[in-house]
Order: sequence, then structure tokens, then C-alpha cells
Amino acid sequence: MSEKSQFRFGAATGVGSMPGGDVHEAVKTVTGSFEDFPFLPELPARGPGADMIGRTAGMLVELYARVEPSGWRIGDRPGRDTKRARSWLGQDLDALEEYTQGYEGPLKVQAVGPWTLAAQLELRNGEVALSDPGACRDLAASLAEGLRLHLAEVGRRVPGARLVLQLDEPSLTDVLRGRVRSASGYRTHRAVDRQLVESGLRDVFGAHGAGPVVVHSCAPDVPFALLRRAGAQAVSFDFSLLTERDDEAIGEAVESGTRLFTGVVPGTDGPLSDPAGSVMGVRTLWRRLGLRPGLLAEAVTVTPACGLAGASPEYARTASAHCVRAARSLADNPE
Repeated sequence: MSEKSQFRFGAATGVGSMPGGDVHEAVKTVTGSFEDFPFLPELPARGPGADMIGRTAGMLVELYARVEPSGWRIGDRPGRDTKRARSWLGQDLDALEEYTQGYEGPLKVQAVGPWTLAAQLELRNGEVALSDPGACRDLAASLAEGLRLHLAEVGRRVPGARLVLQLDEPSLTDVLRGRVRSASGYRTHRAVDRQLVESGLRDVFGAHGAGPVVVHSCAPDVPFALLRRAGAQAVSFDFSLLTERDDEAIGEAVESGTRLFTGVVPGTDGPLSDPAGSVMGVRTLWRRLGLRPGLLAEAVTVTPACGLAGASPEYARTASAHCVRAARSLADNPE
């Protein structure tokens, strides 16, 4: 059995983003709620550079981006937007280091994946990087190197952690289906060949060496089989968006050892069911696929449906704790 397949993920964790702008409060919530699987939170409410694209753009090596009215655009040199993104990330790492003294176990860090980054980050001409195959390759190489450095820094600050890299790919299905719009909005960029997408993902996964990679998307029609072939050890998704068309791909993923990060807790304020009710759909899926109930705890991590940036701080704390209780219910009563 490979080192990757032996990795033990936690039973529950968050997706990445948290509400507000107080990183110490966010890290305190994350480490207090997810004691067995914390993560480095993201706080997009702080503004450009704390959003998912800007944060990841700040990690790039020898590529720089700045904010334009239309979004993030590649520039010639690091400007104030890049510096702001890097400064906030440094502050986040300081807080994480403070609240994880002596921690040993899985720790998740998030960044935008290469294809969503290519679909969102503009070139100098205003078109997204996806429009230029050479730009896509350069972007993926820069991202991979930036992630290597980032993971090394997190490992230095939290030496007992076993790092999990999460790549956020909400635009991946649009990239595969040719639904990413041009700058004019009147046309779409052509679909990228699936083998090229798979290869690009695999190259960026390599930034984590032998470490586990989870790919997250809260968009419909997550390409489970492609992600599994590319080498993802786990796939994170909004469970409510699944249809029976996904059954075969999910069953194959589970049987091959791919872990499912099932987003079953709503990401915005609202009433929550009891913990057992939150994972009832997971049990139903298991029965429909004919999978062994005892496999549930080994194959499933419970999460919110997506990031919690749009929630209130009170709900974010409640939802995080609810994920942990729901995971415990799943483990204690798999049938």
C-alpha cells in the first residue's frame, strides 16, 4: 500500500473560507472545532488579496498580478496588491503557528487549482490565461513552485503536522465543457482536452511530493473519475448537488481508495437538522451503491457544503461544531 493511501484524514474539517477579518478569531474557531483536522482559514472579507484568486496569485513565483476593474490581471512586477496578499498570508501563518503549538496530525492548506486560476486570472490583453496554452503551462509551473514554498513554510511553522493540500477548482467543469466566457462576453473559450487537464493537475499535485491532495469544487458535475486518474487522494464537493448519474464514478472512487469530503452542512446561516439527519443522505448513497457500511468512517470526511465566508461568525462556529458531531454520528451508526 502506498504512503498516500495509508494517510489518515480527519473525520471532519472545513472547506477554507471563514467570515470576518479577524484571523486570530478564525484560527481559534478552526483549531477549537476541528481538533483532529484543522485548516489554515481564508478571510476574503478583508478585500482584494484575501479573496481566493488574489491569495493564490500572491503565492506565484516569478508571476505577479494586480487588481483591475475586471478582476486580477498578470503584471510585470510585484505591486501593492501582491504585497498585500503576501502580507495577509504571513499574518495568517503567524496566527496558525500560535494556535497549533505542539499539534500533531493532519493539517489542511488551500489554494486555487491551475485550471480555475487560468479561467479567472487575466493576461495583459484582458483575456483569461485559459485562452493561451503557453500561459496555462507557465501559470501551472509558477503555481507548483509557489505551493512547494508555501507547504515548506507551513511545515516549518507547524512541524508536527501532516500536511494536506486542497486545490479549489470550481471552474473545472466549465473549462472541460467550453463554458468559460471571453473578455467581451459574446463567446466562450474552447473546451480544454481532458488529457491536458488531467496532466496539468497531475503536475501541480506534484508540488506536494508524496503528500495527499484533495480537490474541492462546490459546482455541479464534479469530474470524479478525471480527478481520481490525475492522482487526487480525496474529492471535496457539495453533497446536495449529486445526482444518480454520479453513482458509478463515486462507487469507483471509493473502491479505489479515494476519500470523499462530503459537504452536507449548509454554508450560510439557517436552521440545522440533528447531526444524524445531516448525514442521512450519505448513508442512503452508501446503501444505493451497495458499499460496506463499516467503510463509511474510512472513506468519508464531513464538511460544510462550501466555504463559510458568507455566514455569520456565530453560524460558522455552530456549523463547524455540527460537522464534527455529524461525523461522529456517521462513525457510531454507519447503518
